[in-house]
Amino acid sequence: MVVEQNQQYEEQLGEKKLRLRNLLQPFYDDEITVFRSHPVGYRMRAEFRVWHDDDDLYHIMFDQTTKEKYKVETFPAACDLINQAMQVILPLLKVNETLRRKLFQIDYLATTSGELLISLLYHRQLDEDWVLAAEKLKQGLDALGAVNIIGRARKQKIIIHHDFVTETLSIHKNDYTFVQIENSFTQPNAIINQCMIEWAIENLSGIKGDLLELYCGAGNFSIPLSKHFTNVLGTEISKTSVNAAQKNIQNNNIKNLRIARLSSEEFVEAFNQTRIFRRLDGLSLSNYNFSTVLVDPPRAGIDLETIELIRQFDHILYISCNPITLADNLKLLNNTHIVSSAALFDQFPLTPHIESGVLLKKIK
Repeated sequence: MVVEQNQQYEEQLGEKKLRLRNLLQPFYDDEITVFRSHPVGYRMRAEFRVWHDDDDLYHIMFDQTTKEKYKVETFPAACDLINQAMQVILPLLKVNETLRRKLFQIDYLATTSGELLISLLYHRQLDEDWVLAAEKLKQGLDALGAVNIIGRARKQKIIIHHDFVTETLSIHKNDYTFVQIENSFTQPNAIINQCMIEWAIENLSGIKGDLLELYCGAGNFSIPLSKHFTNVLGTEISKTSVNAAQKNIQNNNIKNLRIARLSSEEFVEAFNQTRIFRRLDGLSLSNYNFSTVLVDPPRAGIDLETIELIRQFDHILYISCNPITLADNLKLLNNTHIVSSAALFDQFPLTPHIESGVLLKKIK
């Protein structure tokens, strides 16, 4: 079984390398650095629907091709802590009518340091009886480590202990802590995430000036990179992620990083001075000497207005979760920049998904 899985992984990784190579071929024909993942136990996040079958209760997922549901007893892609929690929590839920009634989904968020957040989602409003039952549930799960529980229903969120976990990442032998808030984006593969950050630092080290990061999330890249630039400005539209980023800046004692709650489109307007934002009060963009921009956009890629903005920078580090839109964006940047470095980050082994990164330098 292990031999077959390893062979499958090698075959699929080879296919990914070929796909990325073909997509980048018009812009880059040098070596693509590949960061390999362990094929199992890599996911720090997992979401499951809950199926009620008389007195039984279990996790289910849906086949992406047939859309048929299937029972999930273990989830090899997930880390050990999530798999342990999956086994422990179901017997506790089955025997408690208050906790199981109209429960339709369970989400897990774990850290490499042993913290766990479990979200229980309901098709009903939660009351004081649910709170008391959830507190007892937490006690029953405490043998797993530091466990937090969230109850969610329509316009309702109840927190048992905390609504976040704190992850510690070792980046070039420096430890950084990151608050990861429930129901907000985090990189699912912690080990590959560390590789991504280190690759970014290695490619941007020695570049002087200030760094702009668009779509900065909770500061995953900008906090470690702040050590290598004079000043860093990150922009992010999600309030939850911005709040997490502010906590992470404080917890890591970062002094040269500011976060602005702006979308990339709004930042373009602010940068071009076509619109004034109260969210930028006390922050003057004219005080920055931007030499570099880091972008980590959603699957749709970068909009045309933002492309026009980033082509002004000497260095563009582009992290992509969709190589097709990456290639489309490179077509637009090809007349001002050349790709000098490229990497494949295997965030999701044994799946077709490709995470990649390129460094572009302005043509002089």
